[in-house]
Amino acid sequence: MRVDLPDTYNAATTFIDENVVRGRGRKTAIFYRDQEITYQELFEKVNRTGNALKELGVEVEQRVLLVLPDCPEFAYGFFGAIKIGAVPIPTNPWLKARDYEYLLKDSRAKVVIVHDSSLAELEPACDCARYLKHTLVVGRAPGKWLSFWSLLGKASDRLEAEPTNKDDVALWVYTSGSTGAPKAAVHLHHDMVTITDLFVKPVLGMTEDDITFSASKLFFSYGLGNTLYFPFRFGASTALWPERAEPEKTLQVIEEYRPTFFFSVPTLYARLLRVEKRYDLSSLRICLSSGEPLPPALFYQWKEKFGIELLDVVGSTEAMHDFLANRPGRVKPGSSGEVTPAFKAKIVDENGREVSVGQVGNLLVKGEATSPYYWNKHEQTKKTMLGEWLKTGDTYYRDEEGYYWYCGRSDDMLKVGGMWVSPIEIENTLMEHGAVLEAAVAGQPDQDGLIKPKAYVVLKSEYPPGDPLRAELQSLVKNRLAPYKYPRWIDFVEELPKTATGKIQRFKLRHNS
Repeated sequence: MRVDLPDTYNAATTFIDENVVRGRGRKTAIFYRDQEITYQELFEKVNRTGNALKELGVEVEQRVLLVLPDCPEFAYGFFGAIKIGAVPIPTNPWLKARDYEYLLKDSRAKVVIVHDSSLAELEPACDCARYLKHTLVVGRAPGKWLSFWSLLGKASDRLEAEPTNKDDVALWVYTSGSTGAPKAAVHLHHDMVTITDLFVKPVLGMTEDDITFSASKLFFSYGLGNTLYFPFRFGASTALWPERAEPEKTLQVIEEYRPTFFFSVPTLYARLLRVEKRYDLSSLRICLSSGEPLPPALFYQWKEKFGIELLDVVGSTEAMHDFLANRPGRVKPGSSGEVTPAFKAKIVDENGREVSVGQVGNLLVKGEATSPYYWNKHEQTKKTMLGEWLKTGDTYYRDEEGYYWYCGRSDDMLKVGGMWVSPIEIENTLMEHGAVLEAAVAGQPDQDGLIKPKAYVVLKSEYPPGDPLRAELQSLVKNRLAPYKYPRWIDFVEELPKTATGKIQRFKLRHNS
């Protein structure tokens, strides 16, 4: 399926201009701290930002790096750049100088819009960035830096959208780096509207009466959709919170802004369940979980405590957003759900042949929103973008009802005694024990050099680690699964290595084994 768009099409007109045209100018678009920003104000600030960038010499297809927390200026910079045909790049505002140096060199961004809280780390990277021309600071802009708001104050609030093509580049999103150095997935002007119209509308049923809040941040693709272009497509409202998603604060934000949609990752859902103080979450009607598979135990615990389903969904930076999703009222706990209307999917073996129902293989998806290539990564593009099909890097099997069941990353699967073993299956079993907060499994060679499962377990605070508990967990897996799947070793750890999106980096566990 595809969305019918004219050849000349600029995405900013759909997500910004149309809301004013449809009479929503006085409606709240953004809740931010004590501010309520209307769609008319959003429209004007986007136009001012686009004009300010043009005044600085930013041209069509040139990149604009956004080093911002979740704040209104992110929306202005993101859609302001798109409206003039430039290419915004959402970027983690909590990186280190060496990371920004890599991103500036790789992207050749001409302009950076940065929050003053990230300036200290960004400054050394700016000083040696060959292609960077201007740095705009949101907040205090000392010395040589340009003030974002001073520039906007001088710019016009009227702006005609650049007549880009629907297949022109609209944005880049860097991968979270779960398999190595970040790669820029290039996305086109038609990608965001494809996701909203073929996933969000038919599967989630978002309307202009909804309010969204995402604990997952704007700087990666999951949060970008949840927080920005999902609500703006339907004239809904979004609640922005710039700080890290600590459990108590997250619950306070939900209680204050009364969102109807909440988006997060399994790790945070587990931590929210541990908060003893009661918060009013009665406004929520949809809760989505992504980033890592949702253990069935978490699904049942959340539903029991708050009376609402957790919808496990799966997507990727390369796909723009979700290609698999559990739908409201038809969840299969432990599964990744069904293929969304925006995509088609197939599971293939090592030779590219489609496997039968129940067999494990590599998941491929195709849809109009998938990235056509990685910037400056020709070899990796060839390995991932297989013509119309995108190789997700995930292994799955499909059941007879069309639900997909995750078995791990392609390079996370273990072959034990000649049989494939899914780390996820072992992790979910360990999570059933009342003492376990989080678990990750990786392969480790035994004394004979043969790969066996090793578990890394984060315990809940009231449970002390020790050999009795270790033996208890091993017995649990032996009794629930085939005996060869039990973890031969269990390490109790304080935390698991993760990306900014909350994905467990099992390759780091393998390297430490």
